[in-house]
Amino acid sequence: MPRERWSSVTDASLPWLVLEDAGAVIGYAYASRWHARSAYRHTAESTIYLESSVRGRGHGRRLYTYLLDEIRRLPIHVVVGGIALPNDPSIAFHQALGFTSVGGFHRAGWKFGRWHDVSWWEVALQDRPPGE
Repeated sequence: MPRERWSSVTDASLPWLVLEDAGAVIGYAYASRWHARSAYRHTAESTIYLESSVRGRGHGRRLYTYLLDEIRRLPIHVVVGGIALPNDPSIAFHQALGFTSVGGFHRAGWKFGRWHDVSWWEVALQDRPPGE
């Protein structure tokens, strides 16, 4: 977890959650600002990471559900998330949590030594206007 990323999240009063097992970090989830411009201040981007050895045990669902619950307490209207493709398990995971696909970008993400298309997903948390 790069310290600068953690600082930018916590400095913005957004949640960063850590999942531990016997004192070892096995996962984390956080919300970050989606864009710096004021018009987007009610939109957050979510990120989740789990160690591969603990996937499929419900940890991710509990962690992400708790993250979304924490975000609902903030003046955040919509949460977006990007999924590097291919990643059918992550797509199914986001769909199960109420996210819907809103598009994507070709060859927009670089990881594991190659370019990946990135699919973007969203879930609306609140329908009321900010401040009401």
